[in-house]
Amino acid sequence: MPERTESDSRKLLRRLRDMLAVPGEGQDRLDRITHLIADSMGTEVCSIYLFRDPETLELCATEGLKKAAVHKTRMKLGEGLVGRVARTGQPVNTADAPGEKGFRYMPETGEELFSSFLGLPIQRVGEKLGVLVVQSKTARQFSEDEVYALDVVAMVLAEMTELGAFTSGDGAMRALHKQPVLIRGSSGQEGAAEGRVWLHEPRVVITNPVADDPLTEIDRIRAAVSELRVSIDDLFEAEQLDKEQKQVLEAYRMFAHSRGWLRRMEEDIMLGLSAEAAVEKEQSAARARMEQVPDQYLRERLQDLDDLSNRLLRILTGQGKDTGAEMPDNPILIARNIGPGELLEYGRKLKGVVLEEGSVGSHAAVVARALAIPLVINAGRIVAEALNGDPILVDGDQGVVHLRPEETISRAFRDKIAMQAEAQKRYASLRTLPATTLCGTTISLHMNAGLMADLPSLEGSGAEGVGLFRTELQFLIRSKMPQRAELAALYTRVMDAAKGKRVAFRTLDIGSDKVLPYMKPPEEPNPAMGWRAVRVGLDKPGVMRMQLQALIRAAKGRPLTVMFPLITEMTEFQQARSHVLRELHREKSLGHPVPETVEIGAMMETPSLAYAPKAFFELTDFISVGGNDLKQFFFAADRENELVRRRYDTLNLSFRAFLEHVVARCAETGTALSFCGEDAGRPIEALALAAIGFRTLSMRPASVGPVKALLRKVDLVEARAVIDRARTEGAESARPMLMDWLASLGTT
Repeated sequence: MPERTESDSRKLLRRLRDMLAVPGEGQDRLDRITHLIADSMGTEVCSIYLFRDPETLELCATEGLKKAAVHKTRMKLGEGLVGRVARTGQPVNTADAPGEKGFRYMPETGEELFSSFLGLPIQRVGEKLGVLVVQSKTARQFSEDEVYALDVVAMVLAEMTELGAFTSGDGAMRALHKQPVLIRGSSGQEGAAEGRVWLHEPRVVITNPVADDPLTEIDRIRAAVSELRVSIDDLFEAEQLDKEQKQVLEAYRMFAHSRGWLRRMEEDIMLGLSAEAAVEKEQSAARARMEQVPDQYLRERLQDLDDLSNRLLRILTGQGKDTGAEMPDNPILIARNIGPGELLEYGRKLKGVVLEEGSVGSHAAVVARALAIPLVINAGRIVAEALNGDPILVDGDQGVVHLRPEETISRAFRDKIAMQAEAQKRYASLRTLPATTLCGTTISLHMNAGLMADLPSLEGSGAEGVGLFRTELQFLIRSKMPQRAELAALYTRVMDAAKGKRVAFRTLDIGSDKVLPYMKPPEEPNPAMGWRAVRVGLDKPGVMRMQLQALIRAAKGRPLTVMFPLITEMTEFQQARSHVLRELHREKSLGHPVPETVEIGAMMETPSLAYAPKAFFELTDFISVGGNDLKQFFFAADRENELVRRRYDTLNLSFRAFLEHVVARCAETGTALSFCGEDAGRPIEALALAAIGFRTLSMRPASVGPVKALLRKVDLVEARAVIDRARTEGAESARPMLMDWLASLGTT
């Protein structure tokens, strides 16, 4: 049992708890707290600073400083000693505050009388809420026990702040989880949605931070830790884990069995905290350490401890994923991150998704596009800020989230959604009409898909076929490699649902950001340019053969279209094509029906393929330009990097010239050519592609209508002349002139 029991600390916590139980306004509570702490700690000053906004601290209550400074004194994050505590999450304990580097003198407070300073962060699991400060005239450093006791008090203040105990009636202080919050992230999938928050993993709410009976609480924490250890041991012994997975889990298990972790929590309990509050106090400490550690490996290990704390809290409180709350009718999913399988379980009932992490090429982004729901990624602090049921607006076009929005914002947002809905009605009237331009050129518009749930959009959108069916999703959402029969059954259903329309099946495109959960990724300094896509298939021919056999059998004699991703040179395509021909011969020799016709194509996603020998263009049945990857390699701008991915314009005339070269090479050999990617679904970009010679475009289903509507209003000869004029005049991009031209036509 820990020796440090500090009965005075428990007494302080009980007094604090009892005082908070008395009804009262937020300001009155804060004033009483500062008086209580100063009296208990034997200091002349106790002050509480809370965040008014993410960058500004405000003096919200004080005992010992001038009362006139309350709600008047403010400082920026990092400013002064208080700002330093808030920024670093670390305490400042000094006998000579004015002599400390960064000290800021605030004459309105009268604090020049006080030499000693102890400031500790008021924070909850990484969420910084404010700073607790005590000061005294006597020049002394506060003892370790005093620091520890005040740290425990700060922990309780964080919990009570989280529960709204200090929300001010006059709105002077920040009301956590009540005020509107604007969060800027990045666009993962376009679209707009209004709904209610549904947390993927709801945060645990602790309503009893202070406990009367330490021995009972220690029994609870020990029982919960034992249950946690058993569950992890059971997971570790699971037969399906491979060697590498067990190595990762071993570090996780090591933390769970750490005696130091349990001992620290028991010490916190003996100081007066409940078992739940003790877990969270150690979790907050781990989070603070995590922010200071530059080494990625150590950060991941601290993340393991963070995850263990969450599991332990759920055991103690019984607040698992199923909290008894009902999912709202219009749910917006909020998560730190989420796997493709978990996201697919929610399905189309979701109106949108917001992630703290993620990337434009992540599994979640791929699924969100397949589900045609708005997605915002890199939305910092959204998990900490949001509560189940909060009203929320998601703008996937701009990568912006409005949490608990004001009514004026909501009304403007609803107007935007209504305008988009009205536009969709207009597009629906074009569904059966061809995308024929004023000059008489017809552009074939196809859709991208990856799930069975996408196929109903084939008819509803007016798309003429599926220009890209992503087969990797069926591999990503499973915990083990799918069987050939499973894939054949799926591909059969896809072809049946297409009702005779062309479906281009892209073979397994994994690697880079798409990692199979049952395949250990290699250590690569640059995965985007590493072992991925067709390179994996050629190096693991068994997987490629299995998938090709499934596709051939699924066709049941019908036409089949197969294309290989990331072909960079003719040899790769020849090798991949030979696999198809070999499997066709094998299936025929086994007496199985073979497709009536087979198209074998290549995706051009690197500039090198544009300069392949003429024999390549003669050999391949078609080329699909994969615009997303091609643009990142052309401009050397990682599309997962938010710092650079939006800096380069698709209508850049250097990129246009390159695409014109591709069009000319395909025209020379009569090779069918299409463009697939985000840019194909953006009307202005689609117009520019059609103007330079692309006659087939593949995009998400929702983009077919807007692209068709614009193409039917323009003359491609005139559009091409605008692009040529921009080049002649030395412009870097054709966009400004194209936009001016469209405006003159009244189409924008």
